[in-house]
Amino acid sequence: MTNIDGKVALITGASSGIGAATAAKLAAAGAKVAIAARRVDRLESLKTEIAKKGGDAVVIDMDVTDPASVKAGVEKLVRAHGSVDILFNNAGVMPLSDLDQFKTDEWHRMVDVNVKGTFNTTAAVLPHMIRQHSGHIFNTSSIAGRKVFKGLTVYCATKHALTAFSDGLRMEVGQKHNIRVTCIQPGAVATELYESITDARYRQQMDELAAQMTFLQGEDIADTILFACRAPAHVNVAELFVLPTEQGW
Repeated sequence: MTNIDGKVALITGASSGIGAATAAKLAAAGAKVAIAARRVDRLESLKTEIAKKGGDAVVIDMDVTDPASVKAGVEKLVRAHGSVDILFNNAGVMPLSDLDQFKTDEWHRMVDVNVKGTFNTTAAVLPHMIRQHSGHIFNTSSIAGRKVFKGLTVYCATKHALTAFSDGLRMEVGQKHNIRVTCIQPGAVATELYESITDARYRQQMDELAAQMTFLQGEDIADTILFACRAPAHVNVAELFVLPTEQGW
C-alpha cells in the first residue's frame, strides 16, 4: 500500500463538494493539502476545519481558466512544500440547456473550466512530477464522459474530452515518468454543480431526480480517491466509475 503521509496534494475546485471533501479526507490521512479555488473565504473556512483536526492546508487563490493564475498558485505551493505529489483536477461547471437555446456563453464556459482548466493545471504541475519522477494525477470526468444525455451535450463533450485526455496522459507519462493517472467518473452526486443550471426546466428535473434517489455525497468520491492513492506503487487504478446504487441509467 502506498503511504500518503507527508505527500503534497493540490486540489482545484476545493471550495465545496467533492473537492472540499477530498481535501479533508487526504489531510486526515496525513497529506499536506493545497486547496485551490476562487472563493477564498470558503477555502479559509475549510483550512480552519482541517487544522482543527490536526491537518495541514494552504489556501491558493486560483482561477483555472487563467494560465498565469494557475502557474502562480503552483509556484506558491512548491515554495511552501517543495513538491507536488498528487494533483486533483476537480474544478468544473454544468449549466445544462438544449443546444437550440444557443446559450453559447455557457458552452464556452464549460470548455474553459472543465477542459482548458484541467489542461492548464496539468501543464503547470507535470514538470514538477517529471523532475521528481513520481506523482499521481486525478481528473474528474463523469458518467457524462461515458454516455451522452439530452440537455448535457456540451457538458458531455467536455467530460468525454477529459476521459480521453486522462487515458492518453496515463499512457504517455506512466512508464516514462512513473506518474499514475486516474479518471474519476461519478454519477449523481449532491454538490453545488447544479446551481449553475440557468434553464428552469432542467433545474426542476435535477431537483426531481434528487427526490427520487439517494445521491452520492462528496465524501463517497473522496473515499475512492483515497483508495486509488493508496494502491501499491505498481498499481494504477486508471478509471473509477462510481454511481448511486439506485441510479439505473
